[in-house]
Amino acid sequence: MIYVGEIADIPVGESVRVQGSAAIAVFNVDGELYAIDDTCTHQDASLSDGWLEGCAVECPLHAACFDLRTGRPSGPPAKKPVRTHQVTVADGLVYVEESVRVGDRELVPADR
Repeated sequence: MIYVGEIADIPVGESVRVQGSAAIAVFNVDGELYAIDDTCTHQDASLSDGWLEGCAVECPLHAACFDLRTGRPSGPPAKKPVRTHQVTVADGLVYVEESVRVGDRELVPADR
């Protein structure tokens, strides 16, 4: 589990970036927290710097949009989904568990 911070550190409509094996962006959508890989799959841009619209984030570089629930892009220029991660809140503290899933596929880590 990766410690993100206190729930108050992520206001509604905002995001924070934390470092796991890859950078992860954690978004607060109307009090619901979502976590995805922070790097756009189209080109190297930070999704935590993007624009949040409902349950989607728009990449600040070329406007690719990703669903925060599934990681799937809504259309070009991105074609590949980003990983989604489980978010846990315990006693007001936010944690992210790194996932091995991209969309509907399970990725097999090298150490398995």
